[in-house]
Amino acid sequence: MKSISGPRSLSIIQLINWIFRPLDFLEECASKYGDIFNLNLMGLPPFTVVTNPQGIQEILSVDAQKFDVGRTNDLAKSLLGDNSLVLLDGTRHRRQRKLMMPPFHGEKVKSYAETICHIAEKVASQWREKSTFSAHKAMQDITLETILHVVFGLSEGKRYQQIKPLLIELLDLTGSPLKASVIFLPLLQLDLGAWSPWGKVVRRRSKIYELLQAEIEQRRANPELLGSDVLSLMMSASDEDGHGLSDIELKDQMMTLLVAGHETTATALAWALYWIHKSPQVKQKLLAELDGVESQVDPLTISRLPYLTAVCNETLRIYPVAFIAFLRFAKSPIEIMGHQFDTGKMLAPCIYLTHHREDLYSEAKKFKPERFLERQFSTYEFLPFGGGNRRCIGYALALLEMKLVLAKILTKYDLTLASDRPVLPNRRGATIAPHNGVPLILRGQRSVKKTRACL
Repeated sequence: MKSISGPRSLSIIQLINWIFRPLDFLEECASKYGDIFNLNLMGLPPFTVVTNPQGIQEILSVDAQKFDVGRTNDLAKSLLGDNSLVLLDGTRHRRQRKLMMPPFHGEKVKSYAETICHIAEKVASQWREKSTFSAHKAMQDITLETILHVVFGLSEGKRYQQIKPLLIELLDLTGSPLKASVIFLPLLQLDLGAWSPWGKVVRRRSKIYELLQAEIEQRRANPELLGSDVLSLMMSASDEDGHGLSDIELKDQMMTLLVAGHETTATALAWALYWIHKSPQVKQKLLAELDGVESQVDPLTISRLPYLTAVCNETLRIYPVAFIAFLRFAKSPIEIMGHQFDTGKMLAPCIYLTHHREDLYSEAKKFKPERFLERQFSTYEFLPFGGGNRRCIGYALALLEMKLVLAKILTKYDLTLASDRPVLPNRRGATIAPHNGVPLILRGQRSVKKTRACL
């Protein structure tokens, strides 16, 4: 059996590559070592990267009890809290995921559609004609308002005014490759005072938790304040024994949803706006589909439009926000793609490299939404939200938000790229974002004859 190899460079060099140029580093490794290779990042246990759909299927489709995942995310504990869903395994993970699931599926997700459309319109109405703005910043404004309204249940009032700037500041503290290094280097997670990098994170997180605690206590004391937002629904949920989530569990999950749901969706939207305006034929075809929608249509009908869906899928394929799925920690010996792995070995399904396989996606570097109309890809070939029992719990809401925001903006506003130069991927925290934020120019409003419920 062929052994698995990988780069022989020092672990500090591999870590620097992982932080500052992760996609190029992964592509170099795949080119040299093939579908499966080892990485050794300083300060972290060695792990094996898997890029073959067969191997990914073997990892994601086996009994979930064969792997732990939460323990591989320990570096996020100081930011997300001990009870974060991404840090849990076994019974605790199943219980909390089940309690959190209802707000993110079915009718509940549909009920958020009008709110998303309203927020997109509110933010876009502030853009000035003939002026340049950052698509990434604008999308962050939209997704943060969506998180505050849909997830936290806050849209106005003193607590809303207090928590919003704190959330923005906290997210910005890991917003560059250098700042993101605090996530990967525990030795940098030292509180050396209010002006130290980690000290800033600790203090803003503490203030956010204080505000969330006050909000939770107010709603517990006044049940009539419970609404249809995610926090209210999570507070109302209970397991088979009649037990719900504790206050600290609620706060940790809310922090997780903020970090996992705000920056990721904003980044995906910024990339989508870049590719749409970089590709005139794509933009023309998408606008033709949107303009052909009947007046007063339900927003959910818009979210099911085939070409709009293909554009979103291709955006998530070419630069998936998370370039690897959660690492899997083998709890017992296991065989993957004919290779034997001992207990304790960590495996990393690589979303980015799988999405760039030429045998799956011809001309993988090109933005071609049509590929998603011509073929249905399996959940092991296209996995922007991860897979198995650790698939992103908010994926349905994220996709709905992507589609409705794009539809709202593109239908009403005539935008163009401020520069023809290619936009390159850059690490932003744990995500891959456009390096320059995608500068756009608002040329004016489009003249659309129809008035639609959402658009």
